[in-house]
Amino acid sequence: MSTPAPRPAGSRAARYAAVLLIGAAVGAIATVMLTRAWMARQDPFPDALMHVQGWHLGQLQDNVAQSRCGATDTLPHLEALRATSRNLEQAFPGLADDARFKQASSGMRTVLDGALTAPPLNCPGVGALHVKIKEACNACHRDFKG
Repeated sequence: MSTPAPRPAGSRAARYAAVLLIGAAVGAIATVMLTRAWMARQDPFPDALMHVQGWHLGQLQDNVAQSRCGATDTLPHLEALRATSRNLEQAFPGLADDARFKQASSGMRTVLDGALTAPPLNCPGVGALHVKIKEACNACHRDFKG
Protein backbone atom coordinates (compact mmCIF):
# COMPACT_ATOMS: atom_id res chain seq x y z
CA MET A 1 0.00 0.00 0.00
CA SER A 2 1.09 3.45 -0.72
CA THR A 3 0.70 6.38 1.57
CA PRO A 4 -0.95 9.47 0.16
CA ALA A 5 1.25 12.45 -0.28
CA PRO A 6 0.74 15.09 2.40
CA ARG A 7 -1.27 18.12 1.31
CA PRO A 8 0.13 21.55 1.75
CA ALA A 9 -1.33 23.24 4.86
CA GLY A 10 -2.53 26.31 2.93
CA SER A 11 -4.93 24.41 0.63
CA ARG A 12 -7.43 23.58 3.40
CA ALA A 13 -7.49 27.20 4.60
CA ALA A 14 -7.94 28.41 1.03
CA ARG A 15 -10.96 26.13 0.58
CA TYR A 16 -12.53 27.40 3.80
CA ALA A 17 -11.95 30.99 2.70
CA ALA A 18 -13.46 30.30 -0.74
CA VAL A 19 -16.56 28.66 0.76
CA LEU A 20 -16.90 31.55 3.21
CA LEU A 21 -16.70 34.13 0.40
CA ILE A 22 -19.20 32.23 -1.75
CA GLY A 23 -21.58 31.97 1.21
CA ALA A 24 -21.26 35.69 1.92
CA ALA A 25 -21.93 36.55 -1.73
CA VAL A 26 -24.98 34.27 -1.92
CA GLY A 27 -26.27 35.71 1.38
CA ALA A 28 -25.86 39.30 0.13
CA ILE A 29 -27.62 38.53 -3.14
CA ALA A 30 -30.48 36.77 -1.35
CA THR A 31 -30.86 39.71 1.06
CA VAL A 32 -31.08 42.20 -1.81
CA MET A 33 -33.63 40.04 -3.64
CA LEU A 34 -35.82 39.63 -0.55
CA THR A 35 -35.64 43.33 0.27
CA ARG A 36 -36.64 44.33 -3.25
CA ALA A 37 -39.50 41.83 -3.27
CA TRP A 38 -40.76 43.25 0.04
CA MET A 39 -40.44 46.83 -1.21
CA ALA A 40 -42.34 45.99 -4.41
CA ARG A 41 -45.35 45.10 -2.27
CA GLN A 42 -45.34 48.49 -0.52
CA ASP A 43 -47.46 51.35 -1.86
CA PRO A 44 -45.22 54.43 -2.25
CA PHE A 45 -48.14 56.83 -2.74
CA PRO A 46 -48.89 57.72 0.92
CA ASP A 47 -45.25 58.47 1.73
CA ALA A 48 -44.77 60.36 -1.52
CA LEU A 49 -47.85 62.50 -0.86
CA MET A 50 -46.65 63.35 2.65
CA HIS A 51 -43.16 64.21 1.35
CA VAL A 52 -44.56 66.52 -1.33
CA GLN A 53 -46.84 68.28 1.14
CA GLY A 54 -44.02 68.56 3.65
CA TRP A 55 -41.74 70.07 1.02
CA HIS A 56 -44.29 72.73 0.04
CA LEU A 57 -44.98 73.54 3.68
CA GLY A 58 -41.22 73.85 4.25
CA GLN A 59 -40.96 76.20 1.26
CA LEU A 60 -43.53 78.50 2.87
CA GLN A 61 -41.44 78.57 6.03
CA ASP A 62 -38.26 79.20 4.03
CA ASN A 63 -39.97 82.07 2.19
CA VAL A 64 -40.78 83.70 5.52
CA ALA A 65 -37.18 83.27 6.68
CA GLN A 66 -35.94 84.87 3.44
CA SER A 67 -38.58 87.64 3.50
CA ARG A 68 -40.04 86.43 0.21
CA CYS A 69 -43.71 86.60 1.09
CA GLY A 70 -45.36 88.05 -2.00
CA ALA A 71 -48.25 86.32 -3.70
CA THR A 72 -45.98 85.02 -6.47
CA ASP A 73 -43.85 83.26 -3.86
CA THR A 74 -46.72 81.95 -1.75
CA LEU A 75 -49.53 80.99 -4.12
CA PRO A 76 -47.74 78.19 -6.01
CA HIS A 77 -47.10 76.35 -2.75
CA LEU A 78 -50.64 76.90 -1.49
CA GLU A 79 -52.06 75.67 -4.79
CA ALA A 80 -49.86 72.57 -4.68
CA LEU A 81 -50.86 71.87 -1.08
CA ARG A 82 -54.53 72.23 -1.99
CA ALA A 83 -54.19 70.02 -5.06
CA THR A 84 -52.45 67.26 -3.14
CA SER A 85 -54.91 67.49 -0.25
CA ARG A 86 -57.58 66.20 -2.65
CA ASN A 87 -55.78 62.84 -2.61
CA LEU A 88 -55.63 62.24 1.13
CA GLU A 89 -58.47 59.72 1.17
CA GLN A 90 -57.03 57.85 -1.84
CA ALA A 91 -53.59 57.76 -0.25
CA PHE A 92 -54.94 56.23 2.94
CA PRO A 93 -57.86 54.01 1.87
CA GLY A 94 -57.91 52.18 5.19
CA LEU A 95 -58.71 55.46 6.96
CA ALA A 96 -61.12 56.93 4.43
CA ASP A 97 -64.17 55.81 6.44
CA ASP A 98 -62.84 56.98 9.81
CA ALA A 99 -64.72 60.07 11.04
CA ARG A 100 -61.60 61.58 12.63
CA PHE A 101 -59.65 61.19 9.38
CA LYS A 102 -62.49 62.71 7.36
CA GLN A 103 -62.64 65.64 9.75
CA ALA A 104 -58.87 66.18 9.69
CA SER A 105 -58.59 66.00 5.90
CA SER A 106 -61.59 68.26 5.48
CA GLY A 107 -60.06 70.70 7.97
CA MET A 108 -56.84 70.74 5.97
CA ARG A 109 -58.75 71.57 2.78
CA THR A 110 -60.77 74.26 4.59
CA VAL A 111 -57.61 76.00 5.79
CA LEU A 112 -56.11 75.87 2.30
CA ASP A 113 -59.32 77.06 0.64
CA GLY A 114 -59.39 80.05 2.96
CA ALA A 115 -55.75 80.78 2.22
CA LEU A 116 -56.35 80.66 -1.52
CA THR A 117 -59.44 82.86 -1.23
CA ALA A 118 -57.58 85.52 0.73
CA PRO A 119 -53.84 84.82 0.40
CA PRO A 120 -51.50 86.50 2.85
CA LEU A 121 -49.44 89.23 1.26
CA ASN A 122 -46.81 89.79 3.94
CA CYS A 123 -44.46 87.67 6.01
CA PRO A 124 -46.41 87.79 9.28
CA GLY A 125 -49.47 86.59 7.38
CA VAL A 126 -47.55 83.76 5.67
CA GLY A 127 -46.03 82.81 9.03
CA ALA A 128 -49.46 82.67 10.67
CA LEU A 129 -50.79 80.65 7.74
CA HIS A 130 -47.86 78.24 8.05
CA VAL A 131 -48.83 77.65 11.67
CA LYS A 132 -52.50 77.04 10.72
CA ILE A 133 -51.54 74.55 8.01
CA LYS A 134 -49.12 72.79 10.36
CA GLU A 135 -51.90 72.53 12.97
CA ALA A 136 -54.21 71.04 10.33
CA CYS A 137 -51.52 68.47 9.50
CA ASN A 138 -50.94 67.68 13.16
CA ALA A 139 -54.68 67.13 13.73
CA CYS A 140 -54.36 64.02 11.58
CA HIS A 141 -50.85 63.01 12.61
CA ARG A 142 -51.79 63.01 16.31
CA ASP A 143 -54.42 60.35 15.70
CA PHE A 144 -52.97 58.28 12.88
CA LYS A 145 -49.21 58.62 12.63
CA GLY A 146 -47.39 56.21 14.91
